[in-house]
Amino acid sequence: MERRELFSFLSSSVKDVVKEKEPIRIRPPYFNDEDAFDKGCQECDGRCATLCQEQVIIIGEDKTPFLDFSKSGCTYCDDCATACEFGVLNIADKQLINVDVVIDTKSCMSWDGVMCFSCKDPCLEDAIEFKAMFMPTINQDKCTSCGFCISRCPSYAIHVKENK
Repeated sequence: MERRELFSFLSSSVKDVVKEKEPIRIRPPYFNDEDAFDKGCQECDGRCATLCQEQVIIIGEDKTPFLDFSKSGCTYCDDCATACEFGVLNIADKQLINVDVVIDTKSCMSWDGVMCFSCKDPCLEDAIEFKAMFMPTINQDKCTSCGFCISRCPSYAIHVKENK
């Protein structure tokens, strides 16, 4: 067995051990009780999703809403909270979306020396800052976790992680 084959075999066996993480369920920014989704949303027809201007609210198999940033982001327009008849989403409970948006520097084209501003352009809060012409970073103090930058990234280098 050649050395290349050995390393290929070893790396493939390690990949099999790594378990895929369950995707993060990102909730709309208008709730104060996670358990209310399981109770109140069971009787609803998903009106929050139909009224979402950006169409980022998806109704899951469990009949609860979550955000999908693959095509757009949240404008914090309040329409989903206004539409909620069961009090799960409420304008009085408006908050920032409870995730951190991060850039994977290994996948980011700018970090690899390609001039790209795809993530910076849609950011209304100017939370994406560049060191020199390259190397974008997200200023978490400015970021509202709206998700607009995620769908604009051509290399899929921007994703969410759980807020600690």
